Amino acid sequence: MKKLFFTFALYISFIAPVVAKDLPDFTELAEKQGPSVVNVSTTQTMQAHQGIPQLPFSEDDPFYEFFKRFGPPTPREFESKSLGSGFIISSDGYILSNAHVVADADEVTVKLTDKREFKAKVIGSDRRTDVALLKIDATGLPKVTPGDPAKLKVGEWVVAIGSPFGFENSVTAGIVSAKGRSLPQENFVPFIQTDVAINPGNSGGPLFNMKGEVVGINSQIYSRTGGFMGLSFAIPIDMAMDVTEQLRITGKVSRGRIGVVIQEVTKELAESFGLSKPAGALINSVEKGGPADKAGLEASDVILKFDDKTVNSSSDLPRVVGSTKPGAKVTVQIWRKGATKDVTLTVGEIPADEKTAQRSGKRGKAPESRLGMALVDLTADQRNELGIRGGILVEDVQGTAVRAGIRRGDIILAVNNQDVKSVEQFNQLLNKFEKGRTIALLIRRGDNALYIPLRIESN
Repeated sequence: MKKLFFTFALYISFIAPVVAKDLPDFTELAEKQGPSVVNVSTTQTMQAHQGIPQLPFSEDDPFYEFFKRFGPPTPREFESKSLGSGFIISSDGYILSNAHVVADADEVTVKLTDKREFKAKVIGSDRRTDVALLKIDATGLPKVTPGDPAKLKVGEWVVAIGSPFGFENSVTAGIVSAKGRSLPQENFVPFIQTDVAINPGNSGGPLFNMKGEVVGINSQIYSRTGGFMGLSFAIPIDMAMDVTEQLRITGKVSRGRIGVVIQEVTKELAESFGLSKPAGALINSVEKGGPADKAGLEASDVILKFDDKTVNSSSDLPRVVGSTKPGAKVTVQIWRKGATKDVTLTVGEIPADEKTAQRSGKRGKAPESRLGMALVDLTADQRNELGIRGGILVEDVQGTAVRAGIRRGDIILAVNNQDVKSVEQFNQLLNKFEKGRTIALLIRRGDNALYIPLRIESN
């Protein structure tokens, strides 16, 4: 027994240094890069309504119930605070963070690791990529070095630094789980998926490779509890820096558009179109008078390449088109009637501050403050193509609608079993419902129909 124990102990003493040597050491990275990561806190003044003001009698008094039921509501202002992270990209005070961290903020405060605090100016933010550029009045600041996300490999070690739950400059590590990941409602970002522990407060913080270079901005997590569950998503830094440069120069981001509604090419669809494998983006509708229509693209065409970039799946196309400069002439390779064909197309532009329709027709918007949707009418031809008599297109979605499960490209057919024929009529229907009421929307999504309950927000 003693001999066996000695042999085991000898084995451990021999193996342990080897194992330890192979494990990554994050100490130098954390020490060098930590000072370039900042804490971003925001305040927003909001109004709420209390049912009754402070009364000079207790809840047991008969008059209490009377005033509770019939007394006028009193407006009350309160401060809403939120917390996130960011990182310095230039020594003169430019900082990157997430757009959702600073959205609607009245005041943004940046705190450095040396405890200095600065009021930050939001130079610009881009909701579609969730990138925000901030500026503080300071010089000689430590800055990060951008890396190349294209060189990242699945399984590679990466490190996040941020302020989860307010715990400033926390360091967590993990590996790259996947690249080019698509997320619902996020058409323009090929996310880097990792298993790095990311929690509320990490948003806007940097994701480093082992060279100490920033390869992404930590933006989202997938969670059923609200906390970390092993699925974190970061915005590639090259995309973020491109957005940043546009925000710095013009205060807005220009993106290309071609005016089509697309869907995924399934195995069955590939067989029916004569494709050798499921690939590309299937066009199911073309905006009349839009760039694709002018170039001669048609419904049932499958886009295989756009400007020499391969479109492996439908989720690739919005990214490629969006990153193309508006006005550029590009070659689009399509699959039509059993053969490939090249078409020359002039790229249009997505309005920077508007929700852009993917179908033509009379434009209109549902009140975004209530439902978080921007809508557009369908033309008679488009309805004929889809085999429907009415319906309106969800051209963009955010907030309440996103949380309910509505997606960009959905078609609203009915509200509480009442057919929807136009955006104007849809808005009239909404006005009949009280705030706080939950309505049922009949949605057409691809070839399927489903009901989605949606609450009409009080604001």
